[in-house]
Amino acid sequence: MADPYSILGVARSASEKDIKSAYRKLAKELHPDRNADNPKAAERFAEVTGAYDLLSDKDKRARFDRGEIDSDGNPMGFGYGGGAGGGGFGGGAQRGFRADGFEGFTGEGIDIGDIFDGLFGGRGGMGGAGFGGAQPGARGRTAPKGASIQYKLGVSLPDAVLLHTQRITLADGKTIDLKLPAGVEDGTQMRLSGKGEPGPGGAGDALVTIHLQPHPFFRREGDNLRLDLPISLDEAVHGAKVKVPTAEGVVMLTVAPGSSSGKTLRLGGKGFTRKDGSRGDQLVTLEVQLPEQDQDLARRLEGWRDPRNLRARLGV
Repeated sequence: MADPYSILGVARSASEKDIKSAYRKLAKELHPDRNADNPKAAERFAEVTGAYDLLSDKDKRARFDRGEIDSDGNPMGFGYGGGAGGGGFGGGAQRGFRADGFEGFTGEGIDIGDIFDGLFGGRGGMGGAGFGGAQPGARGRTAPKGASIQYKLGVSLPDAVLLHTQRITLADGKTIDLKLPAGVEDGTQMRLSGKGEPGPGGAGDALVTIHLQPHPFFRREGDNLRLDLPISLDEAVHGAKVKVPTAEGVVMLTVAPGSSSGKTLRLGGKGFTRKDGSRGDQLVTLEVQLPEQDQDLARRLEGWRDPRNLRARLGV
């Protein structure tokens, strides 16, 4: 680590108040929550924190000023045997400096929560982007992780229905196979731990947002898959067995004689998988398609009229 006074931008004669004030200002500017897309800021944040850790400890600061320890808190040379003022490798009073630690002033002290309560909505410190950690003597802080990386993944409706595994290429060029979760829908976000930007406290995460792509003939309706199915006049009049596409392949569907356009048939269990593992249905709406300018059909229907008032319910 460089000279801690230079890192904080204070003179060697700076008071505890000056050091605390300089640290507060830099910590606010460099905090990872304000610099999610700037990994350099996270590194600088850790550097500033390390400098403050050393200078906020009166004993460490005095020993650094005397040349007994370096800016990383390590003993200078091997001549210190642990006597008064020594604190070398054999000194019981020596506490090795940790870049991810934080101990504050031995007198007044400083509360990290004071710095960030206003800036980050009173989050009780810095959440998972602080510093310190599991080492003995630390005050429950962890070094900041790297920034998260956002990805968008387009998924076809059939793949979403069947939860087909998707392959995605990460920013580092590596590819991974992503298993879609039950209940997936447009906008579902998946978190890949440790696949983000590197940082002092480890890599951040990759956040993958699922976007369901439009399909030529399928469309989603809740947990159901919808399809408009064209049928001919003779199939509608006489009934027939017709082929129907599903996400899983073609199936045969029975059209009853006298079926009209708009009639909806249900294929059970052919829809989207819900979070509980059950599945919706595929809804097939019939569309009777008449041939254009078919003279033979016109002659066959000549003189025939449907006696029903099909628009009576419309009041006309």
